[in-house]
Order: sequence, then structure tokens, then C-alpha cells
Amino acid sequence: MILTDSQILDEMRKGTIVIAPFRKRYLGSNSYDVHLGKWLALYRDEILDARVHNRINTFRIPPEGMILVPSKLYLGVTHEYTETHTHVPFLEGKSSIGRLGIDIHATAGKGDIGFCNTWTLEISVRQPVRIYAGMPIGQLIYFEVSGDVTVPYNRKKSAKYNRRTVKPVESMMWKNFK
Repeated sequence: MILTDSQILDEMRKGTIVIAPFRKRYLGSNSYDVHLGKWLALYRDEILDARVHNRINTFRIPPEGMILVPSKLYLGVTHEYTETHTHVPFLEGKSSIGRLGIDIHATAGKGDIGFCNTWTLEISVRQPVRIYAGMPIGQLIYFEVSGDVTVPYNRKKSAKYNRRTVKPVESMMWKNFK
């Protein structure tokens, strides 16, 4: 079951959902709109390797925006920091973004109970498009779960994306091979 706007607000009052900064005008009937942060990243190498740590270069989106091109994978980040302690968060692109040919995630739209961080976005575009820091980029929806969680994500020793950041985070797949 997906949480409604009033349920999201109730969970925020309880502290089981945190969205910072939170602005009520971005609360939809069953979602919350998140915005593109000011940082993007590109991988340094053209060929990526799942067994090695592929390094990235991060850079700020200038005030006049930045044109993204189809041949690159950009890592972006949400402006909002979130915590989800009892629900499963899903991040989906806004339809307005999709209609510009922008995909915000290749495969990783589901978060875990206990995820506490900004969201790294795997941005690709169908044709050149100018983007801006602070623009609406996606929407979070929250699902109720059945049963207890043994170990939430933020307490897992194997969790690779727990370090709090305002910048995009590169793939940590290489840690699975250690």
C-alpha cells in the first residue's frame, strides 16, 4: 500500500520519514517531489570495470544550467536528504522530466528501510537537454511493509552507501568482489 499525503505527514511527525528540506507545496497526493542538487559527476574513464573502483569527477551545475548529452552517464544527487525507517521508499522520475527525455535512474529506484542520505541519480538523456540545480527531478513514494526488519540499511555492516553526502556517489560494485 502506498502512503497518501496525510500519511506521509503523520510519519514525518513520528520521525519515521525525514525529508530535509521539506516544503509542503512539494507534497503530492501520494508522493513528495525531490529536486536536483547542485552537484553532478562523470566517470573519469570511458570504459568502466565492475571489479575496480571507477573514480568520478564532481562539478557544480552553473547558474545558467548545463547541457547534458546522450553519450554520457551523469551521476546527480537530490537536493533533499531523506530518512525512511519503517517504509520502503521508491524514487521515480517526474513525467515532466520523462517528457524531456531525461531518465533519472537506470535500475535503482527502490530504497531500503533504514536508508538515510541524499539519493544518487543515474541520469541519461535521449537528446541534448539543459538542466538546472534545484529543478524538480523526481518523486518519492512510500510503501508500507509487512513484518519486522531484522537489520535496517543504516545498520548493515555491508551497506556501501551509508556515508552522508551532498555529492553523487559512484558505483561501489567493486566492494562485492573483495
